[in-house]
Amino acid sequence: MQDRTPYQEKIIKRYYENRDDIMSDKLAMLVTDLYLAQGKKRQQLWKRIALALANLNVPQSQIEHLIATDNPALLAKYLEKK
Repeated sequence: MQDRTPYQEKIIKRYYENRDDIMSDKLAMLVTDLYLAQGKKRQQLWKRIALALANLNVPQSQIEHLIATDNPALLAKYLEKK
């Protein structure tokens, strides 16, 4: 018995082919949310941002630096370079 249809296989394949673009778009939305967030919500957003950056193969030291500064502008500038 086949687990997935050919259509589903194509969707999964395209997702992984475009994963970097998807993660970049996701990070852009998270940066916007980060500018407006405060307190516990801001900490949760940084966790999601760290995970997205790790999926983009950003070095862990760079991720830790961005989180430690807690500066959305610095993160936005970093993402522009990528």
